[in-house]
Amino acid sequence: MRALLKHYIEEIDRLNQENEALRSENAEIKDANQRLSSQVAETSRINEHLTERMTLAEKLNVSSVTLTPLNGKGKKEKKIAKAKKLAVTFTIPQNNSTPVGEKTIYLRITTPEGQLLDGGGSFSFEGGSLAASAHRTIEYGGQEISGVTIYYDVNSALNPGTYTVELFADNFRLASKHFTEK
Repeated sequence: MRALLKHYIEEIDRLNQENEALRSENAEIKDANQRLSSQVAETSRINEHLTERMTLAEKLNVSSVTLTPLNGKGKKEKKIAKAKKLAVTFTIPQNNSTPVGEKTIYLRITTPEGQLLDGGGSFSFEGGSLAASAHRTIEYGGQEISGVTIYYDVNSALNPGTYTVELFADNFRLASKHFTEK
């Protein structure tokens, strides 16, 4: 009987030691898992940041935006009230990060009274839809394109004052500029 009792005590001690070793191993694995989860979260955050930066780098840029009132013969008109067309001209600088291909550029012109000169359809922007004054599709090959012009046919009386010109493409606002016209 004593031998059997001694055998059970030895077996219980051995099982307790194995149990302690398994608990220790389990704690080490939980720590390693926690470290890996933290690394995955940090890597995901960095990846999101880099993706956001790459998306911004791919955006078309515009410079030298001008607004020119034109008369019926296509010549520059000094008084906006006499304009038959508005020409918005700009340059698209070279950007090696922007994917090449067709780009549709949307123009919005807002009058001094805050009214949008519409008639150019609509486009998607930041999850919604915006009306456009006009639009133009260009073929972008990665090189600078100067003298890009979008025309708006005037179909109502225009008043002197400050006009706002905005350009959009690929769900980005490319430019917003104010022009004071006489």
